[in-house]
Amino acid sequence: MTDAEFDVMDELYFVISFPDLQKSLGFSETDLKKVLASLVQRNYVKCFENISDELPHDAVDFERNYGIYHYLASKEGLFAHNSR
Repeated sequence: MTDAEFDVMDELYFVISFPDLQKSLGFSETDLKKVLASLVQRNYVKCFENISDELPHDAVDFERNYGIYHYLASKEGLFAHNSR
């Protein structure tokens, strides 16, 4: 897990929107998108349509909708984060 991925995972213990995550971390949109894409691909992060509705992994269109999704660390992601 890279330092940037670790920092993102630190923020994903609760559901958070892309804009709020970006503001909290101070990452550029491009950098945050890249890090989240990697974490989502490895099933370390779940995507939500809104604060309470998780999207099935096969329904996620990350490339198109990353900016409107909300995010939360998965159990697998939390384990990887805490094992570092």
